[in-house]
Amino acid sequence: MVMVRMKFHVALTEDALKGVNARRKAEQGREEDWIAERRRELLVPGMPRRAAAAVRRDIRAQVAQKRRTGEFGGTRDDIIARAVREELRARGLDHKWPKPPEGELEGPGRPWGTPPSAPMGAGGYTRRLSINLPHPLGETVRRAAYWTSKDAVEALQEWADRWGDGVDVALREAERNGVPPELALAAAAGNLSAPQSALEIRDRLRTQVLTTGDLLRAAVDRTNSEGQLEAS
Repeated sequence: MVMVRMKFHVALTEDALKGVNARRKAEQGREEDWIAERRRELLVPGMPRRAAAAVRRDIRAQVAQKRRTGEFGGTRDDIIARAVREELRARGLDHKWPKPPEGELEGPGRPWGTPPSAPMGAGGYTRRLSINLPHPLGETVRRAAYWTSKDAVEALQEWADRWGDGVDVALREAERNGVPPELALAAAAGNLSAPQSALEIRDRLRTQVLTTGDLLRAAVDRTNSEGQLEAS
């Protein structure tokens, strides 16, 4: 039975991506060493071909089982999927979520009203990683992010109706909608100037927004931290 997977693209720093790749390489080496050792033990000279094939088949089955239990890392997707499950459990988000309203999960980028957690390019995220999660896990990630952030996103929308989006959000929305940035800046400049107390409320609401990218980056960080502990 072929497992259906859900693809995500997450922005990362250079160091985070290097950490993921180093963890996968280390796990692959440990797995290959175990396979080589088992073959040396079980494949004796002069063994009949069918018997040798059965030994190799049994070793492959053991490897698959060890990947499922997490004893072996498996693929990069397997490693991150385990970390995603751990991250969801740590946040209390690993449970069934209701289906969001139609179309709510199909919009690109971060929720409306929230700036990127870090910019792409210098000083921010310089790499992207494609992650394929088992479909049920991917759906949990998407729904957990939506429902966890729903109240804060709605409050940010109400805030923007009162004070305007702000320059950062206005420019991002302009780029998404194909509007010249100078027009977006002119429109943002015409909004009321929010007092410091209102800005503090907006910043607090923004910290309550959780995106799929936030969850996946946290899982990547968890993966890299575990890899560093194992290497020490």
